[in-house]
Formats: sequence, structure tokens, C-alpha cells
Amino acid sequence: MPDVRVLSCGGTIASEPSETGAAPAKRGADLLEAVPELDDYATVTAEEISSHPGFDMRFADIAAVAEAVETTDADGFVVTQGTDTLADTAYALSLLLNADVPVVVTGSQRRFDEVGSDAPANLLTAVRAATSHRFSGAFVAFDDELHLAHDVEKTHTNALSTFKSPGKGPVASFTRSETHVHRAAESESSEAASLPVSAAADASATVPVVHSGIGVTGDELDRAVDAGADGVVVEGTGLGNVASSLGDAVARAVETVPVVVSSRCHAGPTDQVYGTGGGGVTLREHGALFSGDLPTSKARIKLLLALSAGIDDDDLAALFD
Repeated sequence: MPDVRVLSCGGTIASEPSETGAAPAKRGADLLEAVPELDDYATVTAEEISSHPGFDMRFADIAAVAEAVETTDADGFVVTQGTDTLADTAYALSLLLNADVPVVVTGSQRRFDEVGSDAPANLLTAVRAATSHRFSGAFVAFDDELHLAHDVEKTHTNALSTFKSPGKGPVASFTRSETHVHRAAESESSEAASLPVSAAADASATVPVVHSGIGVTGDELDRAVDAGADGVVVEGTGLGNVASSLGDAVARAVETVPVVVSSRCHAGPTDQVYGTGGGGVTLREHGALFSGDLPTSKARIKLLLALSAGIDDDDLAALFD
């Protein structure tokens, strides 16, 4: 039987109800005991990393997960945590780890004690994925599907099918007896292990997000830079365009800090097509970087970890190219 290590970080899957609201209370061993079917696929053991809700996940937790993967001899790993930042954790791990085994992040939208809980099925899917030789690198397992960490997003606040890969779809799906691989299942090779684990352990960079939209000015970006931001992600519209006054602020900001432009669209890459003050062509001429097909949240993680690792301007530009 393959050995699978479950790294427990709290979240809804580990939560129990209380008079003051649900909160993580179960340990990793409790999760394993609740799903005895796991023993049909692997020898599964658990390790406690942290116990936070997903909305309070920390870079120190991600660093601890990465260190556990690097120092533990196992055939695969499952990381359990809250769904709010589950996709972000998976993506951060894809940047930090050059794992030749599967590292599968999962959680649940409903607690074990709730009617119709998805916790047992998601944990079982994650363990099955972690035992497969067809997968290596960082993934998310949810609702009988496996998604690349680079692609996956939480798309609905409470639906059980919340995790999707917009424009791309899952890399695999699971039935009761089979695993069906739909597309290339390897991690993004251009990003895998591009940053040291110490970047998460010492994640000291400050990277705020500024949004563009109708009537937005450049004041918020100016304030972020004046307040000491180490870098800024500007969430643009469409292909990665911003209001003209915000575009002028980007020109000022890039004189002192890196600025990465993303899009608020759910699918598709940024592209430099338009001129005028806030068009992508103009922003590129100012010196802004672009997130490609990364959503805003992951572009921020990438920039923050890169700056925390001391990546210089040339390497930073290559990282976002």
C-alpha cells in the first residue's frame, strides 16, 4: 500500500459548531478516523500543521506544509484546510515545491456533522489522487475532480461544486472505481519550485491590491506607494486595462515599486491591445508587468513571495513573462 501523509491546517473540514459559530476543532487523526474507506487505498497518517479557518490561513502555515513535504518520506501528500484560500495555498505550494509526488489540497464546504457533508468524499478523492503515479506537483481535489493549482479557483460561496478551472477544466475526474485523466496532469513546469520555501517562511513584503472600474482615480495607488508598499497588483478590466487616471498613477508607481496588472475577468489571459492612458499597451510602456492568466489573488501571491525572496527586477520580469 502507498503511504500518504495528511497535513492538517483546520478549515470547515475540521470544524465543529458552537454557540459563537463554527470553528476548527478536529485534528488530522479525527478526519482519518471519520473516513475508514481511506484504508482501502493507502496507509494514511496525519500531521498537525495549524488550525485556522480558511480565511485566516497564513504564509507561515504554507511554509510549514512545504517543509513537511520536503522532509517526509511519503508517496503522496494531502493538505486539508478551509476553502476560502484553498486555491491560493495550492498555487503557493506549486511555486515553492519541486515535488515528484502528488501534493493534493482539499477541504469541504460542509462540516462532517452537517447533512450532505462533502468532507468524506473530498478527503477520499484527495487520497486517491495522492496515490496515483500519474500525478506530481500541486493540485486541488474537490467534488470528484482534480485541478491544477495554477488554474483552479473557488467560484461559488457555498456550492459543493465550487472549485473550477475557468476556460480549462479539471485534469481528471473520479468515479467509484476509475480515474479518468482529461488533459496533461503535470504541474506548470515554468513555475514549479521557482521560489525558495524561505520566501513563505519570511513573507515580509507588503503587496496591496488596487481595483479599476468606472470612476476610479489614481489616488488609491498613490496612497499605497506612499504608505510603503513593496509592490502593487492592479486589478484591471478586460484584457488588463485601467481607467486613464489610474494608468497615470501606474506610470508614477513603477518608478519606485513593481506593478503587476491582472484582470477581474474569470477566464482568459491579459493582453496588450489598447492605447490611451489606461490601455494595456500604455501600461506596458510605463513598465508594468502583467499576470497572464493568473487571477488577481494568485498574482499577488506570486509577487509577494518573489519580493520576499529578494528577486531583482530582471528576474521578476521573467517570472511574470
